[in-house]
Amino acid sequence: MAGYISKQHKLTNKNHNNIRQEPKAVQFILIAVTLVFFVLILIIPLISVFIKAFEQGVNVYIASITDPMAWKAIKLTLITMGFAVVINTIFGLTVAWAIAKFKFRGKNLLVTFIDLPFAISPIVAGLIFVLLFSTTHGLLATQLNALGIKILFAPAGIILVTVFVTLPFVARELIPLMEAQGTAEEEAALTLGASGWKTFMLITLPNIKWALLYGVILTAARAAGEFGAVSVVSGNIRGLTNTVPLHVEILYNEYQFSAAFAVASLLTIIAIINVIIKNIADWNIKKNFSQ
Repeated sequence: MAGYISKQHKLTNKNHNNIRQEPKAVQFILIAVTLVFFVLILIIPLISVFIKAFEQGVNVYIASITDPMAWKAIKLTLITMGFAVVINTIFGLTVAWAIAKFKFRGKNLLVTFIDLPFAISPIVAGLIFVLLFSTTHGLLATQLNALGIKILFAPAGIILVTVFVTLPFVARELIPLMEAQGTAEEEAALTLGASGWKTFMLITLPNIKWALLYGVILTAARAAGEFGAVSVVSGNIRGLTNTVPLHVEILYNEYQFSAAFAVASLLTIIAIINVIIKNIADWNIKKNFSQ
């Protein structure tokens, strides 16, 4: 048996050595083109944001991000992110569990519906909510007016559209992983007398924690930067329904360029932090699969 394994190992190494390698010149050109593209399209624009933000000095930068209107926009953005992350985490866990662990009719259709927010333009998503929740001509106008509920041009509308556009991220990270893991461990735990909740906390959650974090980070990043759908339903009421991206647009349209880039730098910082955490989660997912 040991001789067979050794022989197979030698054959594998031989096949690996026989894999055709590109000429060094081709490798160099491809790497160089990639690096140039990366620097021109990503690094330089990111650096430019901070250069423009500090163009008029640190005092102007601090004044721009501590302005009362900016703080209100930041607060609304953080609240929206919080709701989107919590709601879509619960949804993602629920739907991933249902799809990965059970067999039922319409499973493929459900997976298709989860992907709809990816396919629908954010502007169209915003218009869908206007069609539903407008108090003048919306499909639910009569009910909303009777109950005195205001969705459009209010934080509730912003939260709803943000939840919609970020809905797939957690679910889409969890479903493939949970399907690959199967149900053997959960079934064993249940057979030994563990409750469903205990099984989830001690077996399922540890197995998916990094993929869950990955999905949460993607959700938070998209929620923080969402512009199109939010712009449609918010009404752009300064100090009331402006998120950070909308506040940046207002400052830019008012030719307050340094202030606009100062506030935009906050989004850039959030994005960089998200990318770092995302890569840590991605590395741990790959590490767990390789073990």
